[in-house]
Amino acid sequence: MSGGWAEASLGIIALATLVMALIQVGAVIALLRLARQAQQTLASVQQEMRPLVARATAIADDASRTAALAAAQAEKIDRLVTDLSRRVEETAAIVQEAIITPAREGMAIVAAIKAVLSALGGFRSLAPRGGRHAEEEDPLFIG
Repeated sequence: MSGGWAEASLGIIALATLVMALIQVGAVIALLRLARQAQQTLASVQQEMRPLVARATAIADDASRTAALAAAQAEKIDRLVTDLSRRVEETAAIVQEAIITPAREGMAIVAAIKAVLSALGGFRSLAPRGGRHAEEEDPLFIG
């Protein structure tokens, strides 16, 4: 009996080892399938992400170009405003030289003529002679 029991034990051990080996082979096969499926999913995600990445890169490039153009336009506007301001100042100086200075000189000449005539008594003595004054015009007039 002892020989039968030993053979039965060896058979059970062999059967358990076979079952464990089959389970391990099945686990390896399942893991390989899972790895292949994960690889396919990763490839699919990468394939779908490429257009998004390309689009994001294009948007970033466009934004960079737009910022560069905006900076260039801002510089042009700054130069334009600076040039316009300088020209307005130059024009104001020319107007002052051409109009205001001669006008001042003309006013000075007019003031000098008035002073000379006033000194000679020309303005005060030019009042109408022999005529009636404003108080004597019509004493009956009310108004």
